[in-house]
This record gives sequence, structure tokens and C-alpha cells, in this order.
Amino acid sequence: MRRAALILSTLAFALFMAGCGSQSSNSSNPIVTNPETVPVSMTVTDTPPANVTVLFFQLNITSALLSPGNVSLLPSTNPIPVNVTQLQTESAFLGSQNVTAGTYSSLVLTFANPELTIFNGSGATIGTGANACANNTVCQLTPTATNLTLTFNTAPFPVTVAANTPLAFKLDIHLDTVIQSDLSVNLAATNGVTISPLPAPSSGTTVTALGSLTGAIQSVNSTTSPNSFTLQTGDGRTFTIDVNSSTTYSNFPSSACSTETLACLATQQIVKVEVSLQTGGTLLASSVAYVQPASQLVVEGNIIRLSTSSGNTVMDMILQKGPPQPATGTALPAFGNRATVTVPTTGVNYKVDSGSFTIPSGLTFTGATNLMVGQLVSVVVAPGTVTAPTGSGSPISITAPAATTFTASDITLEPSQITGGVAAINTGNLTFNLATNANYFVPPAPNATAAPIPAPVTITVDTTSATTFLPLTLSPDTLFGLKLNDVVSVKGWIFSTPTGATTITMAADTVLDRGSITAALF
Repeated sequence: MRRAALILSTLAFALFMAGCGSQSSNSSNPIVTNPETVPVSMTVTDTPPANVTVLFFQLNITSALLSPGNVSLLPSTNPIPVNVTQLQTESAFLGSQNVTAGTYSSLVLTFANPELTIFNGSGATIGTGANACANNTVCQLTPTATNLTLTFNTAPFPVTVAANTPLAFKLDIHLDTVIQSDLSVNLAATNGVTISPLPAPSSGTTVTALGSLTGAIQSVNSTTSPNSFTLQTGDGRTFTIDVNSSTTYSNFPSSACSTETLACLATQQIVKVEVSLQTGGTLLASSVAYVQPASQLVVEGNIIRLSTSSGNTVMDMILQKGPPQPATGTALPAFGNRATVTVPTTGVNYKVDSGSFTIPSGLTFTGATNLMVGQLVSVVVAPGTVTAPTGSGSPISITAPAATTFTASDITLEPSQITGGVAAINTGNLTFNLATNANYFVPPAPNATAAPIPAPVTITVDTTSATTFLPLTLSPDTLFGLKLNDVVSVKGWIFSTPTGATTITMAADTVLDRGSITAALF
């Protein structure tokens, strides 16, 4: 793998700790300066390697300790899995714990069990032994890992946790640095992981959204103030989340409610919630989006191959999200693995998960002809169709049978996240061209006989008045603030063109500007 000519991409997740209890102090080195407890939060970003598309990269966070005192910032002793690759322009909320006010000299983070799925477009085999990955191949790996325990004891440490002042950090993980040329992982590589403080909320406001949670609603409080609901994630964490007049609701079916308000929420619904930190340390839902009823089996993944069989479309996916493994019956493959999905010619419902965002006219997702490699889609699994063929299948070849297959009854286009360089700007049409490595669209052809998509791929990014441009310090924070050769991460919906040409259209929900580049990266 050639070392990156840096393609900057922001992948974020959030670790917010606010709960109950405090740690006792050490008499020889007291940490308590105020008996009050204070919430602490953390976010993470990433930069991926060049010429290798990271389809899936997951780490378990097993420990987060502030010292002195070994104050745990995790809600339990259970490892928390974090899929970094799905967080280029988002963040994911992880946990809750209060911290006693005082001064802390260091933070020790421990990770475990890295998992990696890539598409190798470097032009040659990379890695060695069991972690060797041939060119133009999708490979699932369990990388050898070193230095999975990191101690941060320089700036911004020591830090003072002050009473009534929530504290937040940003943790940056650079995959182009921590993933080595032999596909091992070294989190202690120089500048591989860094930490910096985030602004605290001021009185009467919240910080920028800490991130999202997806889970099942356990209860709804609509009678006492503040209104709230409890949410349980698939890995068993439970959160109480407030709502207020600024909370928005989206994607709820008419069977749930006629007007999207708190009244739409019901127990056992699966929802995605964007949460913010309030000055008192409690959580506030800025938005609640309906995902599915609890009775459905739904998975989400990136399309890596399209083919046909017996007149049906066959879609190979790398799974990114889904329900917990069933206690009985045929289990779905683990996240990061490949599954093969049969898409019948009839009876499949297609939709776009756009929420309140209005997709520009002319962009459609109404049938199998609108599917394309590189899209992120969620699939409702038709009941009784999950099968595991004889043998284990192949985790690294798109031509061998997958370990698990199923049939789709519904397919929803989800927002993808892509990073590239601004190649052209058309302010009259509110569009810009994003030049990116063809490896994102992996493999770079829909099937074994089609011509590959040449590099670079040009993506026409459509923006609207609803598109959010970040950072808000962009001058102005609109399309007019972008500059040629800026590196940007775009979150939006990918639409195929009628001709299947190299021009691809993306409707942008969020554009995150990472600044100008000094060399041709794309």
C-alpha cells in the first residue's frame, strides 16, 4: 500500500459520559476540588489511506480512565464496538458517566479486536500471510494490532473539570497512519491518534450534536416535564433522552401518527436519535427518525457488486449495521462481512431515506435499475429467506459464494459519505464537482464483464438551501465559501445516471470542508 498523499476525511463518533456516582480520592494526591459531578464528552475523527478503500473498520473501546483516581468514563465493563468507517460526517453517542470535579493529569484509552474490510486498488498485493490482499479484491481481515492502550498526558492535559461546566474532547484517529503497509494496526504511530478540547455549552444552549443512537424505544413520558423517552441500543445500553419544542421527528409512517410529534413515539419502535448535551448534563433529542418496527429484520450495507441470476438482480453487500444476532435460527453474518441479496423483479418497495431533506428533481430511486456499486442501502429481509450455504463461503472474494444469502422485500437508499477534492464549482446551478478515487466504487465495475470506471471519478454534487456547510466558520458557510482544490467530505444520496457513465450525481445533505490541498491527490 502506498502511503497516503493525504485524502482528508472526517469520520466521527461521540463518547459522552454523564450518569451518577463519583470516584473516591487518593489521600496522597487528592483529585476532588468540588464535590459536584460534571459530565464529560468525547468525539473522534479519521483520515483514511489512499488507493485502498476502507469499507469497514471497527474497534472495541474497552476502557477509558481519567487519572489520578482511575475514573472510568464508560457506562459499563462491556466493550463498546465502534464502526469508524460509517462516521465521516456524523458522530455516534456511546455512553454515560459523571466525573467528580477536580484536576486530572491524563486519560488512558484501551481498544481491542480491530476488524478491517478493504478494497485493494493499489495495483499490487498488499499485506502478508493471512492478511495478504490481492489487487482488485475485497478482503476481510483481522489485523495484527499493537499499542492498543494509549495514554494522553500532554496538552490538553492536565485538565480541570469545573463544577457546572460540562467538558468535551475530540479524539482524532488517522487511518492512513495507524493502518500500516502490511495491514497491521498501530494506534501509537506518530500522529496516529491525537486529542483536543471542544467548546463547552453556555447557559441556555447545547453543544453541537454529540452524535446519534439507534435503538428500540422502551418507554415514553409525555405527561411530566421534561417530556422524555428511554432508548435501548442493540448492545444493551439504555439512555433517558429529553425532548422539547425544538425536537424534530421524521420518517414516521401514517400508521404511527398523522402529524409528526412526540405522540408518534411508541414502545419497541426502532428509531435513530441525534442527541445534544444540555448544560445540566442531561441529553436532549434534536431529532428522532423512525427506522422500522421491531418485528422487521433490517440490515444496512455498501453495495460492492451487482449481477443477475434467473432474471433477478443480485446485490453483494458489506454489512455495516443491523439488529442483534437472533437467539435462535440462522444468524446473519457479522458486520464487516459480505452477504448476497436477491432482489426480485417484482414486489420490492424502493424509497429514499431523506427525512425532511428534499431530493432535487430528476433524481430517482424507484427500481433495481437505480442500484449502483458504492451506494449505501438498507434492506428489509424477507421472512424465511436467510440461508447459509454449505461451507463457510469466502470472506475475500466477490466471485465465490457468500456465507449468507437472503431476499429483499424493501430497499432504502441511505446517505453515503465520500471524501474528495473540489474540481469545479457552478454557483449558478448550486453544484460542484467532486473528484475522488474510483476505488470508492468497489469493485470498479458492476460485474465481471463490464468496463471498469476510470479514475478519477467525477461526482456532480447537487446542493440546496437545506444543505449544511461545515465548519460554520466557512466564509460564507454556503457553496460560495468553497474553493477549488479544497478537500471536502460529503454526506448525501448517490444516484446512478441513465447511461451508467462516469458522471455520478450526489444530493448533498452535509458538506464538510477540510481546507485546501497543495498537491494533486485525485
